[in-house]
Amino acid sequence: MYKPFKYILTFIVLFCSVSFMYSQEKDTIQTDVINVVKPYTPSISDAFKVKTTPTLEDNVTTEKKDIDYNILSVPVASTFIPTKGKATMIERKKPDVFYENYLTFGYGTYGNLISELYVTKEFKRIGSFGARVTQEMSKDGIKDKALDDSFTTTDIELEYIQRLRDLTWSVKGGLERQRFNWYGVEDAYNRGNKDVSHNYYDLYLIGDFTFDYTYVKSASLTLRRFYDDFESTENHLKFNGKVDLPIMDEEITTDVRLEYFSGHAGNRYASEQVPEYGNILFGVSPSYKLRQDDLTLNIGASAYYMIGINSTESNFYIYPNITGSFRIVDDALIAYGGLTGDVIQNTYRDFVQDNQFLSPTINVKPTDNSFDAYVGMLGKFTSNIGYNFKLGYMSEDDKALFRKNQFSDRGATTAYKYGNSFEVVYDDVKTIHALGELTVDWDTHLKMGLRAEYMNYNTDVEAEAWNLPNIKASVFGDYMSDQKWFAGANIFYVGGRKDLDVINSGSNQTTETISLKGYIDLNINGGYNLNNRFTVYLKLNNIANQSYQRWSNYNVQGFQILGGATYKFDF
Repeated sequence: MYKPFKYILTFIVLFCSVSFMYSQEKDTIQTDVINVVKPYTPSISDAFKVKTTPTLEDNVTTEKKDIDYNILSVPVASTFIPTKGKATMIERKKPDVFYENYLTFGYGTYGNLISELYVTKEFKRIGSFGARVTQEMSKDGIKDKALDDSFTTTDIELEYIQRLRDLTWSVKGGLERQRFNWYGVEDAYNRGNKDVSHNYYDLYLIGDFTFDYTYVKSASLTLRRFYDDFESTENHLKFNGKVDLPIMDEEITTDVRLEYFSGHAGNRYASEQVPEYGNILFGVSPSYKLRQDDLTLNIGASAYYMIGINSTESNFYIYPNITGSFRIVDDALIAYGGLTGDVIQNTYRDFVQDNQFLSPTINVKPTDNSFDAYVGMLGKFTSNIGYNFKLGYMSEDDKALFRKNQFSDRGATTAYKYGNSFEVVYDDVKTIHALGELTVDWDTHLKMGLRAEYMNYNTDVEAEAWNLPNIKASVFGDYMSDQKWFAGANIFYVGGRKDLDVINSGSNQTTETISLKGYIDLNINGGYNLNNRFTVYLKLNNIANQSYQRWSNYNVQGFQILGGATYKFDF
């Protein structure tokens, strides 16, 4: 039974083999006997790449048949009619009305009064004229002070601004009068003095120019005359300019500074001569700004030549002017630093702004700020909390220090010679300074901040850095609501200071170092906008009611309340 089936299967295999061999044009496969010992297990190493491309010899070529086709275009009638679109109106917020003119007035305890009027008028849209008048005054009443401690400040200023296509220029001028009293007399030296007042006058004219599309970017010219009741006088002419100079396809920003300064004291103190001073200063400060990725670098230097007049010596100064910053982590962490220096042109007027109780006998010298080296970091802890930390070391030659004038008990007859005025002494001072700032923007309504400074002074000749505190700190907060009311508060702290008390008694002279205590001052203010024109406000100052001494024997006013209103208008 199985033999016929075996013969038939053998015949089929032989027939298929012969048919396959004759179907090929050329057979290169050799017949062989393969003995399978075990099943074949392929691996990657057994694979090989065919290095030749086989050629196909096809005797039959299939030809594509040409197809002719025509499109039968039949018009189709449309009954669709589009509707007309209607523009959507954007809801616009009504713009706030802005008034360029205003009048403010306030009155409070101690007879404190403040008032200010500002008016402006535009001409042909290219120019405007403005005028400002301010008045600030206070009556006496400071605790434990028998002498008049009132003060008055009046300022009148006129300004004109012209706006052209490539140039904007302005000129303003005015006169300021300040009246103060040397009321800081100790009870032991009080001999019934009644007139201890003195006046300062500041007459000035300032011109500013801003250029577009030119190498000269800006220029400013200031002419100022400052004097007092005791014939102390100084004249100050100052020019500042900024120029961008193209050098080898790079822009070099150059600041130009030119000053003429001269003055003299009205009197002499003790046996000293009447001081006379002045100088002519010329300086240039070129700098180049380099920006590369997260690095910003300003490389420059400053050079000055000073021609001394009277008691001022001639000198040549050169300083580095290098600052830079590097963005480490976007806005979260930015490192910065610098090495700078400058000539500080001290003036009698600048001294008065810091200390109104100077005697009209001071000598004025420039300060050589040899260098100020500092490093710091700033950024944001979160999206609304920012910080700034800075550490530096500074060297100043002829730094101005306020020190109490000596008192002679042999019979002083001048209002400022009862140990109630201050002189200016100069010394070479090295300062280590540190700064920390923290700002918080809770939202668009509330902003808060904290600032603290530490200074360590090392003097050369003087025993102390007179009247300079080692610590200063302040905290502030401002709130603006949507309901038209606003409020703010600030508290500041000033650390202890040192002063010198010198008493001449006949042929004897006694010297004592005075320690002035640190003080804290808390102030609160608030107000309400009744409408776009009218605002009322209230200020509470020195809420702790501390009669601290800002200068030796010069106590300040205690708790103060001042209320007022502001009215805005247009012509």
